[in-house]
Amino acid sequence: MQIDQLASRPRPWVVTAAAVAPLVLCAAIGSADDSGPDASAAVGLVLVIVAAAATGIRAAGLVAAVSGAVGFDFFLTQPYRSLAINSAEDVEVALLLLVVGVAVTELALWGQRQRADVGRQRGYLDGVMATAESVARDRDLARVTTSVAARIREVLDLDRCDFVASARLPGGPVLERDGSVTHGGTSLDVERSGLPVDRVVLLPVHAGPAPRGYFELTSASHVARPTRDQRRVAVLLADQVAAAPPA
Repeated sequence: MQIDQLASRPRPWVVTAAAVAPLVLCAAIGSADDSGPDASAAVGLVLVIVAAAATGIRAAGLVAAVSGAVGFDFFLTQPYRSLAINSAEDVEVALLLLVVGVAVTELALWGQRQRADVGRQRGYLDGVMATAESVARDRDLARVTTSVAARIREVLDLDRCDFVASARLPGGPVLERDGSVTHGGTSLDVERSGLPVDRVVLLPVHAGPAPRGYFELTSASHVARPTRDQRRVAVLLADQVAAAPPA
């Protein structure tokens, strides 16, 4: 599951807790001190909002921000037990709670996306290294191409990936060495539109200047949108076939 999907999945108990906690805190502070809100109350609310945002659930962070602003207004500003605010300073604090909550939530999600990207990059590198080690040990071209094809299929989220030994490259979309996909001299926007589903994409394999063949990349049952980094990893994997001894 992708990080955006995970972050957008509603988890009722977390969201409910994020909504209730700021109100409970404001009610407790309001009942203990009738002199009005102070910096410690605002800091306490910010900590609760940060804790909700740290769950990685966007709804929890946003709900906590709104709940904190409403609770601050209702319990800690004059007139008490009312959503009216007479002080411009209190309005600013309430708005800042909202802004901080939204900002912290988005920062937390951004951090999770960055960690996920780093993990994926490391996984790709580990895959390339493992495949290279396999090629170095295995002298059978068929087993090498099967192993590489399976790894490419996994990296690009394909339905099929098959190697064709041929000195000629047929017409069709081509995955270039820089990770771009071209067709008839035109570059395709893969990250937006995905890999073509109505035809195979060709990934050439060259042993020096001589073509050794190509991989047929098939994604017919769904739209695959591999990033440029993923596509470049696929090219590096295909290079392992070029390094294998000929059959």
